[in-house]
Amino acid sequence: MNQPALTTSARTILRVIAGFLFAAHGWQKFNEFTIAGTQAAFTQMGVPAAQAVAPVVATLELVGGVALILGVLTRVFAVLLALDMLGALFMVHASAGVFVATGGYELVLILAAAAAAVALVGAGKFSADRALFGRADSKLRVLA
Repeated sequence: MNQPALTTSARTILRVIAGFLFAAHGWQKFNEFTIAGTQAAFTQMGVPAAQAVAPVVATLELVGGVALILGVLTRVFAVLLALDMLGALFMVHASAGVFVATGGYELVLILAAAAAAVALVGAGKFSADRALFGRADSKLRVLA
């Protein structure tokens, strides 16, 4: 495989898998934990304004995850999801150490890194951004 094809494949794999995991986490907050349960958990974890933050986070993770899978408004959603995970890291998981088994930050850190990487490189060739805006990285420059 040539270099551009590898880059296209890598972007697509990273975007779709990260999107799937974010969407799964959002879905879980709505359907398994419920919003009320997520609000209670956020309150117990010390998340400020947990009653308002929980539905926003659940919606961002579900909608943002689907947006990453499709590659639509990719950079915008990727930045928002990276910030979401950094918030979770610093507000909840940092004090528990690295490992997720003890409530640590390994999962939220890798999700933040994946979202940040997608924000930096854009959606890639196989994306709605490419179809809508005619560019693999979309014309929506978040940090430019």
